Amino acid sequence: MLNLPDSQRLHSLVTATHTPFHPDGSLNLKVVEKQSEFLLSKGVNTVFIGGSTGESHSLTYDERHLLAKCWMAVTKGTAMRVVVHVGANCVADAKALAEQAEDLGAAAIAALAPMYFKPKNVEVLVETMAQIASAAPDTPFYYYDIPSMTGVNLPVPDFLQQAGKRIPNLAGVKFTNPDLMAYQYALRADDGAWDVPFGCDEHMLGALAMGAKGAVGSGFNFAAPIYLRLLAAFAEKDFAAAQREQFRGVQIISTLVSYGYMGAAKAVMAMLGVDVGPARLPNTTLSPAQRDKLQSELEAMGFFEWVK
Repeated sequence: MLNLPDSQRLHSLVTATHTPFHPDGSLNLKVVEKQSEFLLSKGVNTVFIGGSTGESHSLTYDERHLLAKCWMAVTKGTAMRVVVHVGANCVADAKALAEQAEDLGAAAIAALAPMYFKPKNVEVLVETMAQIASAAPDTPFYYYDIPSMTGVNLPVPDFLQQAGKRIPNLAGVKFTNPDLMAYQYALRADDGAWDVPFGCDEHMLGALAMGAKGAVGSGFNFAAPIYLRLLAAFAEKDFAAAQREQFRGVQIISTLVSYGYMGAAKAVMAMLGVDVGPARLPNTTLSPAQRDKLQSELEAMGFFEWVK
């Protein structure tokens, strides 16, 4: 078990960043510096790269290697911390990415479960994560629980109980699951020793009420001011204000989902001056007409005022 000090835990907002592409779909790493500067200007100082929002399963191994190298180079000497997602269906690839992340000096690494051949029980999941984590023994490791995407829905408290004895650098779990009952058990496992950042933007206030200290989210790319106000309001026990900010986040997510979330979220970034390009298939990219319609809906909603 790795009991991290609060200063190293994934507290406050951690932005799950987009992977930028050229219009032809190739990697566009020149945008990474702009992404980092934009997020720092909005009050975010930790990013989670190459995850679900980063379309990791649509990237080649070499592209993921280059993405991590670029983020670490761009953020060197800044206040930005970089968490690298290294999970893959191929455990050998995940281990190689983990080793690279440690060599580069990443703040932490995370890995979701293989999702084609799935671990059949907690014991197999722990062994899989242990192999990946062992490739970066001096770097905090987080299991990335996201059953909606992986189809792996094994109890996180059971994972923590077993993995704590098997993975020396285990720091906690990125809990991307709206099950707030299970989340409470995860927070209280081993007397609250684990760092369990919450991963569902639209349920963030509920997670805070359960005891969350941090969140990893896609919506923080374009709506960090909303969620920072939510955190501040919750800390001040201004629950009406916190509820208002949470509902703003819900309205944004609902609107983007109606267009196809990934393509719509990337379109919003371009509207805000950070053009991260198209989405990769099987995610879809908005047409010009769809982008115009989305922008009109966001303007009518008040989005651009909310995120100033």
